[in-house]
Amino acid sequence: MPSTDRLLAFAAMSFLLIVVPGPSVLFVIGRALALGRRAALTTVLGNALGSYALVVAVALGVGTIVERSVLVFTALKLAGAAYLVYLGVKAVRRRHALPAAVAGDGAVPAPRGSLRTLGEGFVVGVANPKTIVFFAAVLPQFVDRGQGHVVLQMLLLGLVASAIAIASDSVWGLAAATARGWFTRSPRRLAMVGGAGGLTMIGLGVTVAATGRTE
Repeated sequence: MPSTDRLLAFAAMSFLLIVVPGPSVLFVIGRALALGRRAALTTVLGNALGSYALVVAVALGVGTIVERSVLVFTALKLAGAAYLVYLGVKAVRRRHALPAAVAGDGAVPAPRGSLRTLGEGFVVGVANPKTIVFFAAVLPQFVDRGQGHVVLQMLLLGLVASAIAIASDSVWGLAAATARGWFTRSPRRLAMVGGAGGLTMIGLGVTVAATGRTE
């Protein structure tokens, strides 16, 4: 198992990376604005699962291939970017349907099942370029190979990063969902915020597509 010093150092580095809004945070905010609190938190969980899938890939050696191969990295990045743009366009097109979907308490039932919302978050989490590079290039450096059980050490460190991400992203999502409450009092404002959430995701998709590799 990694030493306490390594564990704390990795937690600190993970926090610094996660607390700065990136693709996952912006996606959660977009979901919160477009669909509300429940969808935002479900997206947070999906993002965390997607990110942890990268941890498992790195632990098993697959992450090295993604990190070193420009072709694989670019293909994964562009697939995630295209998916974000698709979701954003769909949110913009459906913005006028949001007022009719608002329940009496201001919550918006997701037009899709929770599993689908979870899956959308998973795709964004696993295709996040910042997370790919971090886990592939940084995570292995905090493993104490002298202690053995390298795979288990990586999985444990990944759990630490995932816990921090869930806490941080949930705060962003809940804050955005709370601000969204004001918009639910007006069908016009709600349609506008639904469109804004969609535009946020479209812009995020374009940003992810333009994100390069740090050699």
